[in-house]
Amino acid sequence: MAYLKRTVDSELDELLPLAPAIALDGPKGVGKTDTARRRAQATWMLDDPAQREIARADFDLNTLPPGTVLFDEWQKLPQVWDSVRRQVDVGAKPGRFLLTGSATPTDKAGTHSGAGRILSLRMRPMGLHERGLIQPSVSLKSLMTGQLREIQGNASFTLIDYMNAITTSGFPGMMNAAPRLQRGMLDAYLQRIIDRDLPELGYEVRRPETLTRWLGAYAAASSTTTAYSRLLDATTSGDGDQPAKTTTIAYRDNLSQLWLLDPVPGWTPANNAIRRLQQAPKHQLADPALAARLLGLSATTLLEPGGAHMAGPLFESLVTLGVRVLAQALESRVSHLRLNSGEREVDLILEGPEGQIIGIEVKLAPDVTDSDVRHLKWLREQLPDRVVDLVVVTTGTTAYRRSDGVAVVPLALLGL
Repeated sequence: MAYLKRTVDSELDELLPLAPAIALDGPKGVGKTDTARRRAQATWMLDDPAQREIARADFDLNTLPPGTVLFDEWQKLPQVWDSVRRQVDVGAKPGRFLLTGSATPTDKAGTHSGAGRILSLRMRPMGLHERGLIQPSVSLKSLMTGQLREIQGNASFTLIDYMNAITTSGFPGMMNAAPRLQRGMLDAYLQRIIDRDLPELGYEVRRPETLTRWLGAYAAASSTTTAYSRLLDATTSGDGDQPAKTTTIAYRDNLSQLWLLDPVPGWTPANNAIRRLQQAPKHQLADPALAARLLGLSATTLLEPGGAHMAGPLFESLVTLGVRVLAQALESRVSHLRLNSGEREVDLILEGPEGQIIGIEVKLAPDVTDSDVRHLKWLREQLPDRVVDLVVVTTGTTAYRRSDGVAVVPLALLGL
């Protein structure tokens, strides 16, 4: 398939002329190598044993050609990270190194953090705005300025189109495959994590079926703050056998190292003017298609009685994925807000580099009522000097601004 420009491309355009070394981190299959290779004059594929051994023998990187050098899957040879860091210390030029990695090495690898030397960028599966399906008309960047008062645009996307976007995934190599092949690829992706990726991290999966059940429980908790203890309860097998808490903690930690889990943290603002904030994260997998596959849901069954209960949470997962991709390019953080009592909730809080805030609610239905925006308006009342805009992301067809100032934006129309 033809290369589709990614939001991270704009970040690389800006940062490569400034930074000697940039690391693209993210789960397997998100397109890190394809994106990085378009900017590199030389590529070392470190999952190739022959290339890995040559790189191992050149710790000081003295034999590299000029230009930008890419070390792909650098975690296969963690010494490369330290070698690049040393090159930066002695004056490597901007744009000299790109590193891509699909896992965070364990502490046993002995690598330096790279803080202050290697800039890390997260690369996620493609948000809806990156998939070339429709031209967005509402700029999140402009909303962040607080000056985009006129909201407009029309989308041809329907509810089934959004369900298809959830289940076809944002992995570039999968999203245009035939449905049966796509399902097989998603199954194989999940199986490889259990059979290959976790063991390569040094974690032996003693009972694969238990891990699969835990992943299913995590998928069912998408877009919620369900306690990990309840996920543990949901992992109990039909014979009443429940895994140990330490086992499921190991699942969480190791799957996070593979970037498969992508929870949204609870909002912790500086100089907190809102008390009683809950810190529990909202559960999200790296791609909502993985959650749908773990739960055995298709685009059609998400709209039927048996799967309708997950349509809203997985639509929020799709929105969250796109917003996070955009937010990174805007140097912004994404979190969620919930009071301990549950009295007030805001699905997503976008906090810009100067402290400005956009509150975002996600609604599966196309229409927005006064009840749907009450928590957003409460947020604006609490922080009038920081909230620059309020947005409800919907499955509707028209973007507009309500009389109370809240923007209503179909997801298909939201872009950079």
